[in-house]
Amino acid sequence: MTTHPVYSLPPLPCYVSGEITTMPEARISPFDRGFIFGDGVYEGISIYGRPGHAPQPYRFDQHMARLERSLAETRIPNPHTRAEWRQIALDLIAAYAGQTSASGQHDAQALPQDWFYYFQVTRGVALRDHPMIEGLTPTVLATCLPMKPPTPEQRANGVACVTADDFRWKKAHIKSISLLGAVFARQISFEQGALETVMFRDGFLSEAAASNVWVVKNGVVMGPPKDNLVLEGIRYGAIAELCAQEGIGFELRRIARAEVLAADELLLSSATKEVLPITTLDGQPVGHGQPGPVYQKLYAAYQRAKEALFTP
Repeated sequence: MTTHPVYSLPPLPCYVSGEITTMPEARISPFDRGFIFGDGVYEGISIYGRPGHAPQPYRFDQHMARLERSLAETRIPNPHTRAEWRQIALDLIAAYAGQTSASGQHDAQALPQDWFYYFQVTRGVALRDHPMIEGLTPTVLATCLPMKPPTPEQRANGVACVTADDFRWKKAHIKSISLLGAVFARQISFEQGALETVMFRDGFLSEAAASNVWVVKNGVVMGPPKDNLVLEGIRYGAIAELCAQEGIGFELRRIARAEVLAADELLLSSATKEVLPITTLDGQPVGHGQPGPVYQKLYAAYQRAKEALFTP
């Protein structure tokens, strides 16, 4: 008989509907509609830390605006104000620091760590029935853990990706916790030893399993339009601003598969990847097979934008 190791959750802090507990002790009803239907939305926010400064979320208001749009689309009431969402993150960072420090005491303002704040809101608990039941209390689950950024080697050499058809639903603009389509898409690249799966719908670029995709040609950064077929990553606005600062052309439009394959550079963006170069696609080099000049400019500008969070 083949035996498999039992996976155990680490005893790290998490927030469940008003209480900070640990992951193994967290409890949510099996009748929560998030569990039954995937009926909920989520957000993931980068929070940067510097010695002597309080942790600072990156483009927090833009994340909150997207959360509010997703909740409005799904008709789930927002259980927290923006200030409360921010405070939950800070409380989780303090709880993590308290668990991992020898004394159990820690000054969150001194943390030189970067964090990834994940939280989701489901419609709540009810007997299983498909209609959007009103009057439920939303369930909130949140974690804030040290960020796992790309490695120095990935930054220096770029990453490999593969392509696939976009077989997901047509409301990709909602940041839904119903992510089985993304799980299947990411598994395609995982099984081929690649970092991401770049997807195409009807022959046009949509996005990757857990990232937005950018095409660089003749010094212009291009991305798919902001519509229901892609999730508008928060870096959509960030990259547009950085391109403007650096004098780089920026355009949103339908991008055919042939244009992607002929790109000078391809880039991924997400909360943890920030901006990252694709240097191999389906086993073929992208451009010269090395991170290009547009990536270098955008990455440097991104780092300056992060440091500006701590400038009075």
